[in-house]
Amino acid sequence: MSRSILHMDLDTFFVSVERLEDSRLNNMPVLVGGTGNRGVVSAASYEARYYGAHSGMPMRMARQLCPEAIVIKGNAGTYGKYSKLVTNVLKENVPILEKASVDEFYADLSGMDQFFGCYQYAKELRQKVIKETGLPISFGLSINKTVSKVATNEAKPSNQLKIDFGQEKSFLAPLSVKKIPSIGPKLFQQLCNMGIKKVKTLQEMPREMLETAFGKTGTMMWNKANGIDHSSVIEYHERKSISSERTFGRDTIDVYKMKRLIKAMAENLCFQLRNGKKLTSCITIKVRYADFNTLTRQIKIPHTAADHILVPAVTSLFDKLYNRRLLVRLVGVKFSSLLDGNSQMNLFDDFHRTVGLYSAMDDVRNRFGGTKVMSAAAMGAKSVGGVMNPFNGEPPIVLAHRTL
Repeated sequence: MSRSILHMDLDTFFVSVERLEDSRLNNMPVLVGGTGNRGVVSAASYEARYYGAHSGMPMRMARQLCPEAIVIKGNAGTYGKYSKLVTNVLKENVPILEKASVDEFYADLSGMDQFFGCYQYAKELRQKVIKETGLPISFGLSINKTVSKVATNEAKPSNQLKIDFGQEKSFLAPLSVKKIPSIGPKLFQQLCNMGIKKVKTLQEMPREMLETAFGKTGTMMWNKANGIDHSSVIEYHERKSISSERTFGRDTIDVYKMKRLIKAMAENLCFQLRNGKKLTSCITIKVRYADFNTLTRQIKIPHTAADHILVPAVTSLFDKLYNRRLLVRLVGVKFSSLLDGNSQMNLFDDFHRTVGLYSAMDDVRNRFGGTKVMSAAAMGAKSVGGVMNPFNGEPPIVLAHRTL
């Protein structure tokens, strides 16, 4: 029995979410990503792509190509919420679901043809996602993950494509080799230098020649070019870590600025933990210096999601890690070893007062944005990783740590 592998991808996911939140962005060129001199485009609307802007491009270059574009910092918490909505719809309707990224999914529909047809079912599932979430989504259906992913990219925007059994090679042949997953810009340039620009050329080359030139990568390219991929759909499991990073617009040695930022990131991650009913027992701090030398340090603690435990632990870990007094390019905070649960308060804590305060803080954040409430110590941090600053000129609600 041949396999039926479905690949689904949300179209310009970050942009689509922003348009759901603000309909004025519809049909406008939109760029989502870092707004500073070192900012990178995370997502570009099709209107912005028309001018040459695309994800992964420096924001400065994208704005030069498309000066009319509306630039949005983005809100990681909002994107996570919509990603979870889509995930829940798919989990309830497919036998095996793999979540490849925040906006990309694989499902194994093998054996379902005997009931109602995999393609018809995939079409109905796509319409269900659109109806229940409001997000545009495309899919590709074939015998394996590679061909299905390429088919999805060819079907976009907001469409679907099925590659019948035995048609994999003929479907791939006329495409550019850069359409094959895992062939990045550098590898694509190497292939072009060798005169290999179309998948058909890769299909016709002896596999041994590619192995000699590229090693295991050559074997991978030959297999994918010929529509060969035996990898399985790996069942989706909840994430085991959450993290936040910030690259400074200009390298800094301002330790107070860095501390404010990591405190703000830690508070936002604590909010995400409580929102997802998760606890963490492992804290990791990252510091990347101007010379790109990157250092990390981590500690284990009892499982918790409480600010008054995690934030001091984060700052203490940062003090131990940052001791070189050199210019810093990036700082990051990561909570891992996550499990389901609610925080256990210390026997001597004022339980009702503390829980009530966290509940009030999280309610404001859910209504007005993840950084709407922050401690006085975190004030001055303009943004928290990929989370947009939602203040829009009005002062945030400030809570000093001593009130916890």
